[in-house]
Amino acid sequence: SSSSSSSGGGGGKMDILARCLPSVSVLVILSSVIVSCHGSEGDRDMGYRSCVKQCEKTGCIDSICYPNCKLPVNGTNLNSSYNRFIHDTLYFRWMEWDCTSECRYQCMMNRETERMNAGLQPIKYHGKWPFKRILSLQEPASVAFSVANFAVHLQGWLSFLVLVYYNLPQRPQGKKGPYYEYTDIWIIYGLLSMNSWFWSACFHSRDTEITERLDYSSAVALIGYTLISAIIRTFNLRIEASRVMAAAPIIAFVSTHILYLNLYELDYGLNMKVCAVMGTIQLILWTFWGAISRHPARFKLWFVAIAGALAMLLEIYDFPPILGVYDAHSLWHALTIPLTYIWWNFIKDDASLRTSQQISRAKETGNTKKMR
Repeated sequence: SSSSSSSGGGGGKMDILARCLPSVSVLVILSSVIVSCHGSEGDRDMGYRSCVKQCEKTGCIDSICYPNCKLPVNGTNLNSSYNRFIHDTLYFRWMEWDCTSECRYQCMMNRETERMNAGLQPIKYHGKWPFKRILSLQEPASVAFSVANFAVHLQGWLSFLVLVYYNLPQRPQGKKGPYYEYTDIWIIYGLLSMNSWFWSACFHSRDTEITERLDYSSAVALIGYTLISAIIRTFNLRIEASRVMAAAPIIAFVSTHILYLNLYELDYGLNMKVCAVMGTIQLILWTFWGAISRHPARFKLWFVAIAGALAMLLEIYDFPPILGVYDAHSLWHALTIPLTYIWWNFIKDDASLRTSQQISRAKETGNTKKMR
């Protein structure tokens, strides 16, 4: 799931902070690239593996049998064409776990109970911590926080539209639309953000191949677009041709990367590096722009930049889920909720400022023409 916006300047201590922030942010974000990935320890646990193997054969663990294992495992043909249609629907797969998934979950929880009784720390299974299911959701906290992020983006997006199209003055007849020249940029940003958080919620509720690919693809598309928006706003690109020239190479790169992930290899390490580099570039752009432009809402921008960089530490220094629900990744999602709210406030402040500046210039131009 992250984003950034614009703001300006400062002096004294805040200027020193603004100059130091890019270096700190680069170290924090790029350090995530160095984190190595290994096969999950739980996958190699012989007790877990033998439990899953036995469960898949019998549908039972320690005399407790699971109804899911009365169903075919992973797409085996059913006797009835009607049942084949019902069991293969997306809704069924979403609400019901098949035999393999059910066995993995129950064996994982049993092994973790044994490990806890032996005084051992939780370990990952198939790349994930042992989360407790709630309402059939695989990672309930991440789902809840993803939905909350979606809601905050929706509220910010709608309030932005109301501001620029109804509350702020519109251009005079002949030049329809708001004065704020970056309106379209942030409208698209809001749509891509909501799309990304929607698929994040889907992926964390049920980790399947399609939800994983949609989550990764939408996140990369969003980060690529926020880089484009950062370049357009910080360099004050208002001419369509200059915007196209700035956006075209990034769109080509991000599109190629998404195609690579989906059609060739879902390379997690490569994807992390690509996202970290794009995120670092835009963070540096916003930070320096905020230190130079003296934007009235620059402190909101700096807060989002600093807090966002520090929140990335949760992605780097992972830890087992608290109460079996709240892991580092879910807490990172939680921290982005207030940052998103502040971010949209900055965007609306920028729209109000630019509108007033445009109106003042229009009045000055009109007065100059009258004097002539």
